[in-house]
Amino acid sequence: MRWEPFFAVPLAVASTAASASVFFSTEQAQQVMFPAGKFTKVALAMTPEQRDGLFARSGVHEPFREDGVWSVEGQGFFIVDQVVGKHELITYAVGLNLDGSVKQIEILEYRETYGSEVRGAAWRQQFVGKTAASPVRLNKDIANITGATLSSKHITDGVRRVLAVYDLALKGLHSGKR
Repeated sequence: MRWEPFFAVPLAVASTAASASVFFSTEQAQQVMFPAGKFTKVALAMTPEQRDGLFARSGVHEPFREDGVWSVEGQGFFIVDQVVGKHELITYAVGLNLDGSVKQIEILEYRETYGSEVRGAAWRQQFVGKTAASPVRLNKDIANITGATLSSKHITDGVRRVLAVYDLALKGLHSGKR
């Protein structure tokens, strides 16, 4: 009888930590951001210097997934990226206008137990219009969410990284052409 609580607690923690919420597939997020858009995968191959520049500008340690970039004909770019929240990966997408400004961001998959408030429309709206020249810093031009501080910070850093990807590698591309 004495051992039952000992075994029950770790099992409950393990099942909670393993939960993930999927809100959008990549294709669903594409249609939300660019309805009826024509998407073309961008064969992005960043140089070591560009990768170093991404880290220097964003501080994000996770490698940028170069296979998560699409050109949207006549409209801009759609980019899927990941950052760590507190312990788990957060997958999000950023829609960029042709001028490299943020059109919209969406959270695709959130794996953390707490902090999903970053999905709130008002919080995500703060990024709209930001460019690589914008600070995009938590507690400067992006407000923090109490209880979701690490998720807020890391998504903010991730969006800054996506803007740097545009600035360093996508800026010269015409939508739909490589």
